[in-house]
Amino acid sequence: MNLKQHAIHKLYQYRKAISTRPYGARGKNLIRCELCLLAQTYCTCQSRRQLVSDNAFLLIMYDDEVLKPSNSGRLIADLIPDTYAYIWSRTQANRKMLALIQDPRYQPFVIFPGEYAYPDQTVVSELKPTGLDSAKKPLFIMLDGSWREAIKMFRKSPYLHDLPLLSFTPETLAKYGLRKGSRDFQLGTAEVAVLALAASGEKGNAEALSIWFELFIAASMFSRSRQSNKDLSPLNQLSEEFTQMVDVKPSR
Repeated sequence: MNLKQHAIHKLYQYRKAISTRPYGARGKNLIRCELCLLAQTYCTCQSRRQLVSDNAFLLIMYDDEVLKPSNSGRLIADLIPDTYAYIWSRTQANRKMLALIQDPRYQPFVIFPGEYAYPDQTVVSELKPTGLDSAKKPLFIMLDGSWREAIKMFRKSPYLHDLPLLSFTPETLAKYGLRKGSRDFQLGTAEVAVLALAASGEKGNAEALSIWFELFIAASMFSRSRQSNKDLSPLNQLSEEFTQMVDVKPSR
């Protein structure tokens, strides 16, 4: 199978190349697929499809986040063709990343809780005519790391402070029934992307990414269990559900 590498695959290869020692992830002795980072036995790459979307994503990743097999940010790049990824630096922001944020084709939105907004920073909860340039393609900027790391990235990245924030309400989270941590906004990266796609009107794409995330979680759990290989029907069912959804009709 010859699958095209996307932005996060390439960033993973770069980050691994500059590492001085192997990343000690849980299950480090597993033989993993180099693309999905799942155990080869439960690799989902054969089901991967790219969607048709009018949105773009930029993942700003905290140092070794890209090396973590548990990271769900790569699921966004699996499905959304216009996805970019860069490793965050406190002292020197990547020039290509800054150029992307300033690209006149895009309207950037930082997905972050509105309570952290800086003075005069615009906060929206959905994409609709709000005085922002609706003719541009939305560029959803996601800070990919632990919650503590995400706060640090936001506060120490002044180039984000003049951009509008897309902030989801507890009502929105409840509507989609997503998992959440001790705070309402503590969701997995892919789960937040589901909300962003839905907010932009791409409900089909949001549902497709949600199922792709479910398949990723299920395959990850199978990889951790020595007894999982007895019955693969849950994985097969999710994989079939996803492929039928994206192959039979447009996902937008």
